[in-house]
Amino acid sequence: MAISDVKEYTHLTDEEVEQIGRELDAIRAEIEESRGADDAAYINRLITIQRSLAAAGRVVLMASAATGRGRKPAWAAGAGLLAVAKILENMEIGHNVMHGQWDWMNDPEIHSSNWEWDTAQPAEQWKHSHNYIHHQFTNVLGYDNDIGYGILRMAREQKWHPANLGQPVYNALLATLFEWGVALHDLDIERIRKGEKDPKEMKRQLRQILRKGRNQILKDYVVYPALSGKQWKSTLTANLTANIVRNLWAYVIIFCGHFPDGAMHFTEEEIEDETRSEWYLRQILGAANFEGGPLLHIMSGNLGFQIEHHLFPDLPSNRYAEISVRVRELCDKYDIPYTVGPLHKQYGQALRTIIKLSLPNRFTASDQPEPPTPARDRKRKSDDERPPRRRELGGWMRSAAS
Repeated sequence: MAISDVKEYTHLTDEEVEQIGRELDAIRAEIEESRGADDAAYINRLITIQRSLAAAGRVVLMASAATGRGRKPAWAAGAGLLAVAKILENMEIGHNVMHGQWDWMNDPEIHSSNWEWDTAQPAEQWKHSHNYIHHQFTNVLGYDNDIGYGILRMAREQKWHPANLGQPVYNALLATLFEWGVALHDLDIERIRKGEKDPKEMKRQLRQILRKGRNQILKDYVVYPALSGKQWKSTLTANLTANIVRNLWAYVIIFCGHFPDGAMHFTEEEIEDETRSEWYLRQILGAANFEGGPLLHIMSGNLGFQIEHHLFPDLPSNRYAEISVRVRELCDKYDIPYTVGPLHKQYGQALRTIIKLSLPNRFTASDQPEPPTPARDRKRKSDDERPPRRRELGGWMRSAAS
C-alpha cells in the first residue's frame, strides 16, 4: 500500500505530529548525551571478537591442510568461524560504523570516513545508496531503489511486466549472490536503462566496483587458498561457503526489515514539504522489527530494531533495545502502527509478497492494512489497559538492553 499523506493515514493532528517529533528528538538527545565508555568498550570488544574469529577460521583451515587430519570436521569448523566473522563484520560492525554510529569516539580506525568493509561494494558507494538515498527516501516509490533492488516488484503500485513471473528465481539468485547485487546497487540500473545516468560517473563507479570486487576475489579465492598448499580446494570451498552463508543471512535480515505486512510504501507526494516530524512518522510506518534474544540481534546488526534504526541511523546500535521500549510506548500512545513479529514470520510474509507480486494485480488480493483509529475516537491507553503481550515484550526488551 502506497501512502501519499502520513498525517491523514494516521489520523493525527498537526500538533500531535509535531509533539511526536519533539518526543523523538528528546530520545535522540538523551542517548547522545549518555554515550560513553560502555558503548566504546562494546564496539571495541566486538571488533576484537570478530577479528579473532576470522583468524581462528583461517588457522583451522590451514592447519587442517598441513596435517591432513580431521579434514571434514576442520573444514566445517573453519567455514563456520569465517561465516560468523563475515556476518559480524558486515552487519554489526561495518554497516553501523559507516552510518557514523561511532564517529563520536573520534577513533580514526572506527570512523565512517575510513572504514572499508569485507564485501564487494565500495564503502563510498554504499554510503550514498544506503545512508543517503535509502534512509532519506525510505520506501518512496521512484526514489528508494531498495524497493526490489531493481529486479523485484515489491509494491502493487509498481507496473507489472511479464518478466516479473520469474521473481521466485530472481529472488533466489539475489539471496545467494547478495554481496554482488549490493555491489551494483549504487549504479542505479533503472537510470542506466532509461539513459539518465551520467556516463562518466557510471564508468567511475564501475572502476571502483571492479577494483573492490577484484580484491575480494583475490583475498578469498586466490591468496588464502594458495597458503593452504595442496589442499587449496578445501580452503577455497570453505571461503565460498562462508560468503554464501553471509549473503543469505544479510538478505533475510534486510528483507525482514522492509517487506513484511505492515511495512508501507509512499508516493512522491508524501515527501513534498515534508517536516522532520513527518519524516519520523514515515520511518516508523515504512519499517518492521523482529523479535529475538541479544545474540540474534548482534548477529543481525541490531536490525531486528529496524524501526529504531530508521529513526536514529547514527545512534549506537547497542542502544536500540532500550530505545525500542520508548518508541513502542510512543506508538501506543498515539495509536501508530508498530510492526513487529518473529523472524520466520516476517520473512515468510516478505517471501509471500515476492511470489504474489510476480503476478498482475488482478490475480491477487490486496493486503491493505486498516488505518489507525481517528484522533477523535482515539483512547489514550494507560499501562494497565495495554495488552499483556506488549507489557511482557517491553519487559524482555528492557532486560536485553541491560
